[in-house]
Amino acid sequence: MAEKSECLARTVVQQCVRARLQVKPPDEECEAQWVEIERGMVIHVCFFKGAQPDVVPKLVNSLLNVKLCEADSGKRVSVLELPGSILIVPQATLGGKLKGRSMQYHSNIGKEDGLQLYSNFVSQCEKELTASSKCSEAGVVVKCGTYGNRQVLSLDTNGPYTHIIEF
Repeated sequence: MAEKSECLARTVVQQCVRARLQVKPPDEECEAQWVEIERGMVIHVCFFKGAQPDVVPKLVNSLLNVKLCEADSGKRVSVLELPGSILIVPQATLGGKLKGRSMQYHSNIGKEDGLQLYSNFVSQCEKELTASSKCSEAGVVVKCGTYGNRQVLSLDTNGPYTHIIEF
């Protein structure tokens, strides 16, 4: 029996009709700042210890091409085929492991390495959307949360249609 390879990244993928993420809370000087998308996909992502930059192209290729979005016809298509926007949420809590009555995050990658992989992931998603003429013509976008900060997510789905995908 083949040995299971270690998990380098965990994602939760949800199709959405609209999603809004608070990337900066309000303070005395300014209102809260939000990013938002219309129809498309929300990708929550967490990187684990041992993850290297070579995992990012695999994530991008798989997540943007898997047929998880519902077209108007009811047929399942990829977010690139839809075409749809993408909201990327850094989600360190996906690396949690239950121990007794509390969660531990010992498997998560270090903050600096995680930020580098996250930034690379966002950039490569943007590059793929830009390279797609269908996406460019439709004006779909990639929006993202801020790594290492608490954020507020508002999500409208037409499902729910949620998947956990590990790499």
